[in-house]
Amino acid sequence: MNRDVLKSSSAPAAIGPYSQAVSVAGVEKLVFLSGQIPFDPATGAMVEGDVVAQTERVMKNLEAVLAAAGLSFAHVVRCGIFLTDLGDFGKVNEVYGRYFPVNPPARATVQVSALPKGARVEIDAIAVG
Repeated sequence: MNRDVLKSSSAPAAIGPYSQAVSVAGVEKLVFLSGQIPFDPATGAMVEGDVVAQTERVMKNLEAVLAAAGLSFAHVVRCGIFLTDLGDFGKVNEVYGRYFPVNPPARATVQVSALPKGARVEIDAIAVG
């Protein structure tokens, strides 16, 4: 897969761990990951705690789905983040950014009125492998 991170000084720079755009050529496999909430598959319950703990669980859930497809976070080209409180943006970025230390994917973050099971964060992704 040929994955290029695109940057334009004629558009606003990213204000978090994401790229303005990602270009993909020679696609072998395209995987659309459904939104993950902070549900712990081992306990069958939502993760207790703040948005940091919830985001960590969401990222682990995404990692597990990526692994099932034979992929990793390095294959992710696009994410969508849904927050019930946009004030959590910085805390979510701290956790999210650890999973994308270089060339993070393109991304959108939006505030929503509610998420399933009372979650504070949900993240979906598109990966190419």
